[in-house]
Amino acid sequence: MKTIGITINKSKPKALQVAEELISLLEQKGVVVYLEPEMAVELKRPEWGLPLNQFCTKVELVFVLGGDGTLLGVARQFAQHRLPILGFNVGQLGFLSEAEPEDLSMAVDRVLAGDYFVEERLMLEAEVVRDGRVVEKGIALNDVGVAKGSFGRMITCTAYMDGMVLGTYSGDGLIISTPTGSTAYSLSCGGPIVHPSIQQVLLLTPICPHTLTSRPMVLPAEGVLEIVVSAVHQEMGMTIDGQVGYCLQQGDMVRVRRSPFPTLLIKWQDRSFFEVVRQKLQGESAMDDSRAGGR
Repeated sequence: MKTIGITINKSKPKALQVAEELISLLEQKGVVVYLEPEMAVELKRPEWGLPLNQFCTKVELVFVLGGDGTLLGVARQFAQHRLPILGFNVGQLGFLSEAEPEDLSMAVDRVLAGDYFVEERLMLEAEVVRDGRVVEKGIALNDVGVAKGSFGRMITCTAYMDGMVLGTYSGDGLIISTPTGSTAYSLSCGGPIVHPSIQQVLLLTPICPHTLTSRPMVLPAEGVLEIVVSAVHQEMGMTIDGQVGYCLQQGDMVRVRRSPFPTLLIKWQDRSFFEVVRQKLQGESAMDDSRAGGR
């Protein structure tokens, strides 16, 4: 019998409706389900309540109902516990999610039948080093950003890999991205798309560089990347997956390395990464529908 934890972003318009349908399906299959206490009460199953930080003690896998941002937050929380995650897209893009609301029954049947595989996704550890001391740290699935604040003034980032100088970049900052994050912020700044099964690389992508010679770089994931920041102002920061932020000071170093904890994502065997790229980033389905309508 499967034991499944469900976390729900109720700020998404369809989340509660999808959660009710999903829970009904799981009940019919005799699955043991846990919900965060507040949601358990709201969905009239108070006995199913379990704090999110205790899911790792009870559940075999986690269903995430939300968008990409919701899944990123859950991934950071559960990575060290090696809990497989299945994303149900009730957000907008849903690039990281594998299941759609209209396919709930199929998704439940496939999970219970074991008709899926678990894909390991590389994560990053990031530290802010100030005067030789680590003052902040975090873990990222998509990317670590080093950037200026809201003002238009540039910052300068000097990048080192294992102590060797990679270059100095003046502009809005730098993005250090995993292959998973290659389709996120890095892509919008001109970085390449990297297949997420490639676990040996990370990306260094300049943000609006003030030079024609600054280009994205593909670097070995086993190296240690260090970014030293400088500016004539104090509007600098480090972000984790675009969700968690830390203030930086003149001369701070941001140190990024591969995390020992990967994220485990549940994927269908018959759905390829390239299909997701076409559908989510190129709008292939929408184009196909419009062509069909035209005929």
